[in-house]
Amino acid sequence: MNIINNPSGFHDAYVFDMDGTIYLGDHLLPGAARMINELRRREIPVRFLSNNPTKDPEQYADKLAKLGLPTDISDIANTVVTTTRWLTEHHPDAVLFCISEEPLKKALRKAGFTLSEDPEKIDIVIASYDRGFDYRKLQIAFDAIWFHKRAFLIQTNPDRFCPFPGGRGEPDCAAMTAAIEACTNTTCEVSLGKPSPIMLYEALTGLDVQVENCVMVGDRLQTDIQMAIDTNMKSALVLTGEATAEDVEQLSDAQLPSYVMDRVDRLIPPDAWHELGWTEQDD
Repeated sequence: MNIINNPSGFHDAYVFDMDGTIYLGDHLLPGAARMINELRRREIPVRFLSNNPTKDPEQYADKLAKLGLPTDISDIANTVVTTTRWLTEHHPDAVLFCISEEPLKKALRKAGFTLSEDPEKIDIVIASYDRGFDYRKLQIAFDAIWFHKRAFLIQTNPDRFCPFPGGRGEPDCAAMTAAIEACTNTTCEVSLGKPSPIMLYEALTGLDVQVENCVMVGDRLQTDIQMAIDTNMKSALVLTGEATAEDVEQLSDAQLPSYVMDRVDRLIPPDAWHELGWTEQDD
């Protein structure tokens, strides 16, 4: 199987995962800056997505700016945004118990939600990426769901871990979700991060484009790529984060990304590379 392949032309819009795709830790990945700048120069819409709910869009905008990629907040969507909007649309009066870090809690309070740690009052338990997760929080979720039988469980994202530079990682939302499911003998009812189509539709809001003419770019097969496949969108897997070439070799035809690249600027077609005079050594 020829693993590495890249687009022969440009698409109508590009949606990028960030961690492991545009940057890793506090460093841009090779080719990311010149690729984004070239797409913007051509006036092709660029949007950013993340399953990480430990930051709000303003924090992502600040990080991208510090890395040399100034970006409007409206061009960024993460699970803080999608979770808040979904709850506002479907359960505007719910009392929430939020197993998360402060950005999500702040957004929910700003949207008018009541947050509570009283199991007798909780309607929805939200599992999220929470580096302060402990037994006390698990007990509250257990009592609200299992003992009082009034709450149900949702999660911000299904990621098992968050990748770090040097091959390390940190347990992500799926670990918290699994703990709650195990003790309550229940199942998470809604997942609001990738691969949920909610994320893609959020990213493309306001753009006059057809989803099949756009491309989702990311480093994870189970989230970034699967979301694109499920919404009939082109998908580009970049091998700079979680997924490896060996992972791609194990996929069925239905699971294969449209493109597989060793670096993210391969999204720029070879003819444009030649016209621009780009080489791998230049970036």
